[in-house]
Amino acid sequence: MIKTVCSAADFKDACETSLSKEVAGAKSPDPKDIIHAAVSVIVDAAGRGFNHSESFARSGNPRVKSAIAVCKSQFDEASDELKMAMARIDLHKLEDLPNHKGYIKNWLSAALHYQEMCVDAFPEGKEKTKMKEMMKQGKQLTSNALAIVGAASKLLREQAKEKLKPNATVAKDGGGDFKTINDALNAMPKKYTGRYVIYVKAGVYEEHVEMGKEKANVTMYGDGSQKTIVTGSLNWVDGVQTSKTATFAASGFGLMLIGMGFRNTAGPAKHQAVALRVQSDNAVILNCRMEGFQDTLYAQAHYQFYRSCVISGTVDFIFGDATAVFQNCLILVRRPLDNQQTIVTAHGRADRFEDTAYVLQNCRIVAEPNLAADKAVIRSYLARPWKEYSRTIFMESEIGDFIHPDGYMPWDGDFALKTLFYAEYRNRGGGADTSRRVKWPGVKVLVKQQAAAWTIPRVYGISNFVPAISGGLAQVRQGLSA
Repeated sequence: MIKTVCSAADFKDACETSLSKEVAGAKSPDPKDIIHAAVSVIVDAAGRGFNHSESFARSGNPRVKSAIAVCKSQFDEASDELKMAMARIDLHKLEDLPNHKGYIKNWLSAALHYQEMCVDAFPEGKEKTKMKEMMKQGKQLTSNALAIVGAASKLLREQAKEKLKPNATVAKDGGGDFKTINDALNAMPKKYTGRYVIYVKAGVYEEHVEMGKEKANVTMYGDGSQKTIVTGSLNWVDGVQTSKTATFAASGFGLMLIGMGFRNTAGPAKHQAVALRVQSDNAVILNCRMEGFQDTLYAQAHYQFYRSCVISGTVDFIFGDATAVFQNCLILVRRPLDNQQTIVTAHGRADRFEDTAYVLQNCRIVAEPNLAADKAVIRSYLARPWKEYSRTIFMESEIGDFIHPDGYMPWDGDFALKTLFYAEYRNRGGGADTSRRVKWPGVKVLVKQQAAAWTIPRVYGISNFVPAISGGLAQVRQGLSA
């Protein structure tokens, strides 16, 4: 684990040596222990450097005496910064640390600066040369800590990946247990304890996958969303019901998909053509890519969480009636047919007592180049109401200038215009100006207290299920960034 942690650092030998000594008493230190240790080792090393300035106390050079005073004050400042960094690490769970790395790196950067100031305070000469030498280790360890904290997200992924010991491996070239995903699913035991893990190696898998409710607590992971790809082309025009067009569909509890791509290549002229349909409750989708045109992602029902995904399409390409949160996702809007508009979401809440909603937080909504070039003639919208009480919240996201100032478009006449709920909070970008949005009763600009109601964990009617399902792999933003 220490080698993995230190791989991000510039001074790897110093990193491995110092951390090995610091955690020597621990039988199996976890990543959080190691991150804490990366900061704590700075205290002693920097302290020795700062304190060495006292050895020049007998110098008759007033500049040297002044430098000693600077080093004393900077040592106090650096100590305070390091204490705050360690306290922040101690206060939070490992999976939450990536959300706090800005604070921790801020304090570490200050501590590094104070070490530099101590050295810079000395005039050129033997004293300064010696102080540079004495400060070297502390500065290296501080640099290492900055790198380690910055790579905390990667460390979490590596730790979680170590836990993903596959029960079955799929490889199209025959280098696994099965050649197709369906074969691996069909071979699953009817009863098993814990999570059932399927590793799908890189390749393009041309198959229609449908995981029933009996396939519960399944984790399926690939080699990357543009390397492990499941593709199909079922569509509405060719006579297939929308829900059955999905290239990949799942309804079993506790689904987790990681690093896979899902495509429907039917094209815009074939209208409804789903790439991924998720009906699973407590579903976690990480670093996946859903590509299609109309109805790309059918986030159908139950609690769902999407993080760092790419979702591309044209018309209603995120639709359904789930309570789904999308964090840090890239929403890529493609050029539709000439007679069409583009609409990102079409939420299907049908009754006012339903708790369902779509929440897009810290996402980027951008146009593909061929749509951006035609934004003057092809209108693009954030949402339209598929059902009467459609509900979608866009917050802390980047909205491109190709989005029409209206923001939203009707479904059919005045259907749902008085009952829908579309809200925005602190978005940015050329399409984020809310002053010209449609004036329907349910189109709102939220204040912070209102927006907080749509953050994790409050948006779900249960405690946050994501860590339990993901085993620490998923980063989750709790609350608002500002």
